[in-house]
Amino acid sequence: MSSRTLPLLFINLGGEMLYILDQRLRAQNIPADKAKKVMNDIITTMFNKKFLEELFKPQELYSKKALRTVFDRLAHASIMRLNQASMDKLYDLMTMAFKYQVLLCPRPKDILLVSFNHMDSIKDFVKDTSSILSQVDETYRQLIEMYTPLSGGEFQLIRQSLLIFFQDMHIRVSIFLKDKVQNSNGRFVLPTNGPVPHGTQVPGLIRMFSCTGEEVKRLQFNNGGNYTAAIREGSFEIFGDRVTKLGTNMYSVSRPVETHMSGTSKNSAQHTKVNAAPNPLAKEELNLLAKLMGGLEVQKLGNADSGFRVNLFATDEEEEEALISRPDELSYGVINIQATKDQQASAELAKIMGEFTESRDQSPSASSKGDDLLAMMDGL
Repeated sequence: MSSRTLPLLFINLGGEMLYILDQRLRAQNIPADKAKKVMNDIITTMFNKKFLEELFKPQELYSKKALRTVFDRLAHASIMRLNQASMDKLYDLMTMAFKYQVLLCPRPKDILLVSFNHMDSIKDFVKDTSSILSQVDETYRQLIEMYTPLSGGEFQLIRQSLLIFFQDMHIRVSIFLKDKVQNSNGRFVLPTNGPVPHGTQVPGLIRMFSCTGEEVKRLQFNNGGNYTAAIREGSFEIFGDRVTKLGTNMYSVSRPVETHMSGTSKNSAQHTKVNAAPNPLAKEELNLLAKLMGGLEVQKLGNADSGFRVNLFATDEEEEEALISRPDELSYGVINIQATKDQQASAELAKIMGEFTESRDQSPSASSKGDDLLAMMDGL
């Protein structure tokens, strides 16, 4: 497992979450000012300086339950609320979309281009908010500094780590099923056509050389696909053409998106339960995140009218049915993050929270005390 996988996993899943929420906010005709506040608040939380400093330290991947809890807190970092069934569906869509992108990357290194596509879209979401833009630009710099020097072998290890993380997830997604890139069992269909990876040649030719290095024979064979020559390489700079479309917003054209448990997922209870079992390391992971992000507590609404609920299903009835029918082994329990009573840690939490509230006060979207991005943890 690569110790440099976590930042890419978090940024790409976060990007997919923002795509989905943006689509649902528009579909439910949420007022523009409230929708913008939700996106700005979530992105501000995602790119908090102290959190990113910890995120970019070499470390092992968090457990599935721990990561789900992080995104549950993140999705509720503003005035928007999601019921459990909608949160389950949101997380399913996020993970399956990024899994598909990782599988389709022509080269392991192209995972970084997918990340830049997500970053480019996130930057576009907050293009009118300079205080958040500076945080996003700093993350670009950290991505370039950490990942561009890596070898092809190191990127292959990152890709393997991501695929191991996703290997038991086979949720069927309507968009993928309609585009015939996913089978009814939830597994993806890999293409056997299109351009080959940058720096490679179209397969189909075997060349034989003598001991002196002279070419002596050529053999051609059927490669079993319809491949074309490689296209130019995408840009790994802050600005530039990424070339690949992987990681761009597939919800930019309004399409209904449904998720379904595949038979494989339902019948793999034994293996899934191993992953869903309580992990003693998970709380340590989340306690560290709590320390860095002031607990990622759900924002406390100032009054009953300031918040709103987003439904990822067509109707409330569908949402309730999805919650009832979801297999227990696929419902990641959310771990409660407990604030330590240690005075030194409490002082550090208060200091970090002060930085959060200070940054919010300087933001154009700052409002009443009840709309602070993160509420202070109880009992500090």
